[in-house]
Amino acid sequence: MLLSYTKAFHVIAIIAWMAGLLYLPRLFVYHADSAKGSEQSETFKMMEKRLLRFITTPAMIVSWILGLILAFSGLIDWSADGWFHAKLALVILLSAFHGMLTKWTKDFAQDRNTHDARFYRMVNEVPTLLMIGIVILVIVRPF
Repeated sequence: MLLSYTKAFHVIAIIAWMAGLLYLPRLFVYHADSAKGSEQSETFKMMEKRLLRFITTPAMIVSWILGLILAFSGLIDWSADGWFHAKLALVILLSAFHGMLTKWTKDFAQDRNTHDARFYRMVNEVPTLLMIGIVILVIVRPF
């Protein structure tokens, strides 16, 4: 029963994490088009900081903790489940992407953004592609 709750809360944390990873770059798209120092820019700074601090980062931490608990619970055969190694690599890339979002949030907060809205539109696709790979690996377990 405890394992089922662990899985459920792991999925809930991932949903919250993904929501933040998808929404933050969208905020950057609009923020990049706003004038530095404007009321709009200051509002975006606050939204980005709160999203990262109160939703996205805590959700990532909970996802990792519960994921590691599940990984070491005996559900994974570390020597035979190649799909899990591939999934773990994609989750590490997703975490690195989270790190980039954190850096860009700090850049915006200090009015040091160097990217245009088009860049953030393209970047916004990264978490979706990683999520697709992760879900296929977990559900299909191709190797």
